Amino acid sequence: MSIDISQFHDVFFEESFEGLDAMESGLLNLEEGEPDVEAINTIFRAAHSIKGGAGTFGFMAVSEFTHKMETLLDEMRNGQRDVTSESTNVLLVAVDVLREMLTAVQQDAPTDDDRIADVVQQLASLLGEAAPAASDGAAEQSDAESGDAASGWSIHFKPHQHMLQTGNDPVRMFRELASLGELTVTVDDSGLPAFSNLEPEDSYLAWQVELVGDVAKDDVFEIFEWVDGDCDLSIEPLAQESIDVEAEPEPQVVEEEKPQPEAAQETPTVAKETKQKTASSTPATTSIRVSTEKIDSLINMVGELVITQSMLSQIGDNFNQEMLPQLIDGLAQLERNTREMQEGIMQIRMLPISFAFNRFPRLVHDLSAKTGKKVELKLSGEQTELDKTVMEKIGDPLVHLVRNSLDHGLETPEERVASGKDETGTLLLNAYHQGGNIVIEIKDDGAGLNEEKIFNKAVDKGLVSASENLPPEKIHELIFLPGFSTADVVSDISGRGVGMDVVRKNISSLGGSVEVSSQRGIGTSFTIRLPLTLAIMDGQSIKVANENYILPLVSIIESIEIKLSDVKLVSGKGELYELRDEYVPIIRLYDVFNLEPKITDLEEGLLVVVEGDGQKVGLFIDELLGQQQVVIKSLETNYRKVLGLSGATILGDGTVALILDVPGLISLYRDPSLATQQLQAERAA
Repeated sequence: MSIDISQFHDVFFEESFEGLDAMESGLLNLEEGEPDVEAINTIFRAAHSIKGGAGTFGFMAVSEFTHKMETLLDEMRNGQRDVTSESTNVLLVAVDVLREMLTAVQQDAPTDDDRIADVVQQLASLLGEAAPAASDGAAEQSDAESGDAASGWSIHFKPHQHMLQTGNDPVRMFRELASLGELTVTVDDSGLPAFSNLEPEDSYLAWQVELVGDVAKDDVFEIFEWVDGDCDLSIEPLAQESIDVEAEPEPQVVEEEKPQPEAAQETPTVAKETKQKTASSTPATTSIRVSTEKIDSLINMVGELVITQSMLSQIGDNFNQEMLPQLIDGLAQLERNTREMQEGIMQIRMLPISFAFNRFPRLVHDLSAKTGKKVELKLSGEQTELDKTVMEKIGDPLVHLVRNSLDHGLETPEERVASGKDETGTLLLNAYHQGGNIVIEIKDDGAGLNEEKIFNKAVDKGLVSASENLPPEKIHELIFLPGFSTADVVSDISGRGVGMDVVRKNISSLGGSVEVSSQRGIGTSFTIRLPLTLAIMDGQSIKVANENYILPLVSIIESIEIKLSDVKLVSGKGELYELRDEYVPIIRLYDVFNLEPKITDLEEGLLVVVEGDGQKVGLFIDELLGQQQVVIKSLETNYRKVLGLSGATILGDGTVALILDVPGLISLYRDPSLATQQLQAERAA
């Protein structure tokens, strides 16, 4: 009898990736000098488990590569070798390569053999072994791949359909490429649909770009770094025929290269890289490890639910008027059991935020080495739990903010000492629950935001007027505007004007908000507020005309009765309400949704003050109906994307209520033509 061991692959990959995380964490905590035997043993056991599992399942390349790492770790734990920064860095790179190899095997994608061979050579060099000699051709290719300057590059760039929605702009990337050398761009518009089916926010074009000049590959890839994973990209050296002909005019040299034309050389490489990108973007099967306590609790709840159902069934079989109190008690118990069951099931999806935080020790280690800054990373509240879906989507915004703090916030050791600070800066990541939300703070004790520099940059870019007198907190908000950057030099960390606006957009799409506070010379703090889950939310039911809507409770600041004396009419701006020290725009929801109003007099309705995208607005409604938890159903999945609406839910009476999207409503207020454009697109479709 044969056993299909492929059924165990998912478990192997999951445990292997967990082992790699443990290895990376252990290596980052190693101190130079005599090795900590217990720490080395932990790293060694993880490597040994991966090697053994890979050998069992026939992944011999993974097993052989891990064996090299294991040999080096074995010498450390036996006291034959001290821990050095060189050996630690090589092992960290080896962990990265091993992760890439496992991902490639899992997704049946090609591996980067040159990168693997390079790390094997580094490990062999540390072990004192003779590294395999590379052929001249391979050495030349390795030089090109490692980023040495080439005579030019052929770039195939095809954005994924959603890329434009992330805030990235191909025109800006081509402008950066043009600054590196002579640029030729050819567009491929074969993917364009009929005009009636065109979605303005989707990407359909592809480009073939030739960049001529002595440019390193790393410099080219740096420009596309922000869209890595959101596009199909290949960067290959330009064909060498013309160069070789000039250097070696003999006919036989030309004839040797003619049988394989340029197109035939490039096409397989492009196909290979495209396949690799496509494979890497395919979501792998994921799972959640649930503690036995949570499972036992759910089983107990099911037992209680069965008892309640049995009791109600008996009441129904012999029901009479005298049994009405028992029926009411039974229904109340059923409601209680259902609520507990709902909370228990939601707890299964809750994971500690340490899963998101664990990537940052390595990120800080690498960036601090690159920038020459000394940074101490402090993590707090790692056991604070968050819905798995929210955690997966918050990872990239957190990376942007941490990179921003390291690049813009924290100073170099010399600058810190000169200002009377410790040469080592502190970066704190903290998470905690607050009401029905999770709050994540990213704090640094760096130089703080330079309000004057930010304001001048905003004026230069035409984002604000030079005559405006903005308070510091409003100036801080300018960093979230699209295309804004205060970096004097563009680096691979920041400076291209993409990032912070995408951070706010991504967080807003999760129903959250991000705020920044800063003190010059003391530091900067970013505060993110997110709902604990995207499946269920606390909402306020409101009535507009004859329709019921759900307003997310987290967006509501206050509800007030309107005094006409506080309403101001502004030409071109509509109605504003004077709320204490500020003016709040009034949005009449019946106008937004084209409803026949029952109430038009402002004094007869209510104003619900909400906040989204950093702006407050007042929603004019007929009345408040009550607060309730609602199960969110995706409108985009079941119908299509509608600006101003984030989803729908089914109420207790069986009717459907639409859930309002506050940032979307604010976008409609700022640009009412968006609604007309959407209506025209709908009619055309």
